Amino acid sequence: MYLLFLSIVSGCSPTARYERRLKQELAKGIRYDSLFMGIYLGMPEKDFYVHCWKLNRLGLVRQGTNNTTVAYVLKNELKHPALMDFYPTFTDDRISEMPVRFAYAGWAPWNKELSSDNLQLDVLNWYKKTYGRGFMEVRHPEKGTAYIKVNGNRRILIFKKDDLYVWALFTDMLINKDSLEFSTDFGNNTDTLLIEAETK
Repeated sequence: MYLLFLSIVSGCSPTARYERRLKQELAKGIRYDSLFMGIYLGMPEKDFYVHCWKLNRLGLVRQGTNNTTVAYVLKNELKHPALMDFYPTFTDDRISEMPVRFAYAGWAPWNKELSSDNLQLDVLNWYKKTYGRGFMEVRHPEKGTAYIKVNGNRRILIFKKDDLYVWALFTDMLINKDSLEFSTDFGNNTDTLLIEAETK
């Protein structure tokens, strides 16, 4: 399991820009549950499995890494073909969080065109078209740039894991009320992400 801690600090205000945005969005009382491919936050666990089975029958998805994720091949969404693996976290038998892992097909450490730096920007631009603009740029002293967007109850975080992988994490903030702690739920490693926000 990946365990990540998000800490956003602003020197200009006692309340971080992100925390203010989160409170403002939750106060609106508007739900944004849509994820992708007909999957949504709050989707019952049984419905998720049936839906993915139907997508598999249509040839749209396949079994992912070690048969523990769902895999979707991105052909035209990004600048280069890529693989998207996903598997949700369930709370009370409903989707409360959706970790998504991206990697360019044909990645090699010497091929800078297929680096995670380029992939992260590629995913960001795709998500801006899909989920709208308004992503906040934050920085980590070691891991570099990450991006966060909050719409109502839905938070999206995009960050680089290493030279190969980029992660997107969709979180229902009405269920995961501790905004500073969250986890991606497939994999066996542990990681910590401490981010300081740049005030612009």
